[in-house]
Amino acid sequence: MRGPKLDRIDRQILALLQSHGRMTNIELARRVGISPPPCLRRVRALEEAGLIRGYHADLAAEALGFGVTVFAQVGLQSQAESDLRAFETLVVSWPEVREAYMLAGEVDFLLKIVASDWDSYQRFLSARLTAAPNVAHVKSALVLRVSKSSPGVPIEGVPVGVTHAAASIAEPLFPAAEPPEAAAAFGRLR
Repeated sequence: MRGPKLDRIDRQILALLQSHGRMTNIELARRVGISPPPCLRRVRALEEAGLIRGYHADLAAEALGFGVTVFAQVGLQSQAESDLRAFETLVVSWPEVREAYMLAGEVDFLLKIVASDWDSYQRFLSARLTAAPNVAHVKSALVLRVSKSSPGVPIEGVPVGVTHAAASIAEPLFPAAEPPEAAAAFGRLR
């Protein structure tokens, strides 16, 4: 599925906000080479189009007492849609589970779980996860270290931090022709 047509400035805005979500509109406008009012209109249009879903702080888990991260592969006894939804609803209620993905293949769900220590994780595993209805098996993988953590998606053609002039040589993300319905759906504000 293709999204709305994004020009070079839109891609720059997305790349910069993805890596520096607290950047002021004035700084953002300066970095992409346009004045602040049209920059703000572009950001609002990107938000309204659902391309920017929110702004988050990257917290230091260990400094906040969460020294253990575990990826749990969960297999369910039944993959009926109602059972999958029931498990998803349960997972949403557990604050220790920071991310949950339903998968195709041998494992039904992959959960990213944080805990203060290994004993805390084992208590969560025993009292909640393996005790949950429909859970057939759980395989746990303890994270030893994070080798890479890049939230978001790669924004093609615009390296983060590139200046307005340098970005003009970047390859376009979408073709130059824009169907009228795509422009209308994106609510192009210039």
